[in-house]
Amino acid sequence: MTELSSERGCCLTIAGSDSGGNAGVQADLRVFHDYGLHGCTAFAALTAQNPHGVFAIHAVPPAFVAAQLDAVLGVYDIRAMKTGMLSEVAAVEAVAGRLAEHSEIAKVVDPVMIATSGAKLISDDAIDALKRCLMPIATIITPNIPEAVALCGRDGTQAELAKELNERYGCAVLVKGGHSPGTDAVDVLCDGGELREFSLPWVSNPVSTHGTGCSLAAALAAELALGHGVSEAVAGAKRYVRSAIACSCFVGKGCGVLGFVRNADNMIQQHED
Repeated sequence: MTELSSERGCCLTIAGSDSGGNAGVQADLRVFHDYGLHGCTAFAALTAQNPHGVFAIHAVPPAFVAAQLDAVLGVYDIRAMKTGMLSEVAAVEAVAGRLAEHSEIAKVVDPVMIATSGAKLISDDAIDALKRCLMPIATIITPNIPEAVALCGRDGTQAELAKELNERYGCAVLVKGGHSPGTDAVDVLCDGGELREFSLPWVSNPVSTHGTGCSLAAALAAELALGHGVSEAVAGAKRYVRSAIACSCFVGKGCGVLGFVRNADNMIQQHED
């Protein structure tokens, strides 16, 4: 084990809970800890769920979301953060208002809008608030293909959608292709007008893939917190998530979860080198 100093950087997650621990805040904390970083939290929603479905959702009042942020921002050494599903306009505005005051923090915005099933998860007003308030201050946004289509208001290739969103919001854009057909999972990054593809082979017959979107955004935040550039952070986060899928395991009858990737020491050592 690499000996760590008595000081450690922090990452912040602003997202919903997952009572089954597969996704949301619980998954984000697992990722931060794998990277050797302390995790701070601001809950935007509470859910009752397991791998078989979501059974209840309790939205956290926007004023309390803001209070959680006020409690940690400027106190903890938060070097990067990520957002998950923010379903209410007032919550989006509260989060954006607080984060705009902290330009030193790298910001990963995961615009959770459309489920894998195709179901819409947030209102049009909340989507407009994301576009108006949060995406312009993001370091990088991570829509999947249906979300990128919704944000652009048109169909297109991953490269076309990434380029349009980059030009529109001025942040790096990673359009995820994790649900596309083929033998590889291909994501497309547009950063400063430059396009780059990141491709890794699918994991054969994984126990679980639940929470991969949350985990990718959290890993991106962790990579940025360790001082990596955007392109390097995307490559590292993608490798991390593939490893988590590869070591996923059962934690109950029919209940799978992404695995711990116990390579935080290596990540820290690579950063120090």
